Amino acid sequence: MKKLNELDLKILRRLTTNARVPLRDVAEGENSSRSSVNQRLTRMIENGVLTSLKYHVNPKKIGYNTCTYVGVRLERGSLYKEVAERMREIPEIVECHFTTGPYTMLIKLYAIDNNDLMRILNGIIQSIPGVVATETLISLDVSFERSIHIPDHIPNRRSPCSKPRLSVHLV
Repeated sequence: MKKLNELDLKILRRLTTNARVPLRDVAEGENSSRSSVNQRLTRMIENGVLTSLKYHVNPKKIGYNTCTYVGVRLERGSLYKEVAERMREIPEIVECHFTTGPYTMLIKLYAIDNNDLMRILNGIIQSIPGVVATETLISLDVSFERSIHIPDHIPNRRSPCSKPRLSVHLV
């Protein structure tokens, strides 16, 4: 994979601020051509830098009034992939993470109301084989949401496990 350069980062910053900006405007703002910007975006999609191009829907505007985070404890951590696949089948779940700490998994879901939340928790999630406990945290309000910060440059970082290279000078 080719490393990201400053132009790539500028394009990402511009598009994460306003995904509807025409590529022509992005190109002009960065003194580049539209085809160059398009090629860079294609490369970033192919390399997994950009994972999706989509609109964000306000859940409340379509009837989902309860945002909930659910900590899920599994019988064994090794069941994670199987349980995650079952979670994927539940359309109200929008995120699923394998975690450290008191929960094996942390999921985010939207429900129409508290009765719908009980249906999802008691009738679906808690009936999945391997799920032994859940803890529910209802979000009362979203203070803010944002995309990941795009830095001005990618720092050269070594893995914490990598050893410094030994250089030998012959005299």
